[in-house]
Amino acid sequence: MGQPSIPPTPTSASAAGKTAIITGGNTGIGYEVARQLLLLKASRVIITVRSTSKGQEAVASLRAHPEVKKANPTATIEFFHLDLDDFQSGVEFAKKIRAEVSELHILICNGGVNLISYEASKSGHERVMQVNCYTHFLVTLELLPLLRATAVSCGEPSRLTFVGSSIQNFNTLAKKPLTDSKTVIEHYDDRQIYSGLNRYADSKLAVHAFVQRLANIVPSSELIINDLCPGMVATNFDRGLPLWLKPVMAVLRRLIARTVDDGARTVIYAAVVAGQETHGKFLQSNKVDPGAPILQEKVGQTFSERLWKDIITEASKYDAELQSFA
Repeated sequence: MGQPSIPPTPTSASAAGKTAIITGGNTGIGYEVARQLLLLKASRVIITVRSTSKGQEAVASLRAHPEVKKANPTATIEFFHLDLDDFQSGVEFAKKIRAEVSELHILICNGGVNLISYEASKSGHERVMQVNCYTHFLVTLELLPLLRATAVSCGEPSRLTFVGSSIQNFNTLAKKPLTDSKTVIEHYDDRQIYSGLNRYADSKLAVHAFVQRLANIVPSSELIINDLCPGMVATNFDRGLPLWLKPVMAVLRRLIARTVDDGARTVIYAAVVAGQETHGKFLQSNKVDPGAPILQEKVGQTFSERLWKDIITEASKYDAELQSFA
């Protein structure tokens, strides 16, 4: 029992002189990714949070960390407000980034939730899909020009990494297929088909579908796009689970979970170390993995195309310029 070991990040890996953004970076894997990027000499690290107080605490903690102080004492460490529950917050966040960040080398979409009961987001959609997918997709499209421009000015590809999951294999797409009468977003907004035990899987399927679709239109010479599974990690991510399931997950995490340090290193590998061979690919234990087989089938390819179209349509309600991606 257990998961493959994650090797140390190569000593040759470097983020020197680079600016990185990590969504959901105030705790768990996101916080540790920020810390490791600072140890790799990133010059500017921006974490996103919903709470000002939690953002201030996380930034203070990163600045005070002995290893960070020793390895990278002059780094700029900041937090920017971003509520992934809300499309409008995503638009405002991207506007702030474009105004205050001249170069963006690394964007890591890490923030997420796992809920059993149906909840509606501030934007009116099912909340797991909103947080894990929709707002991240909007932010990605908003910042895509900056990422590509940075690649041109620096002479090397920028990086876009999503924290996905192998749980995508347990999606409900085959059992609860799309219909012609609903958009993909309307499909997942439908309370009648909601499955709390599978919705996280549905969200990670959508993440990988988006990564594949975006990689088809953006060359890896400009932007290396991938998503990865950090594995089961010893975090407090089970807060949204029902009481009966929490003890089960607690035992599993004690038995087989990776440390947060190990989990974060899988993200660092995808976002800093891995090369163009991972463009549009899913990684598990630092190796390319096929991901959910359904995405290679006709039904999955149709899903990917419809997801892309519907996300552009919905996001364009908040920023009409995003319609250009259609």
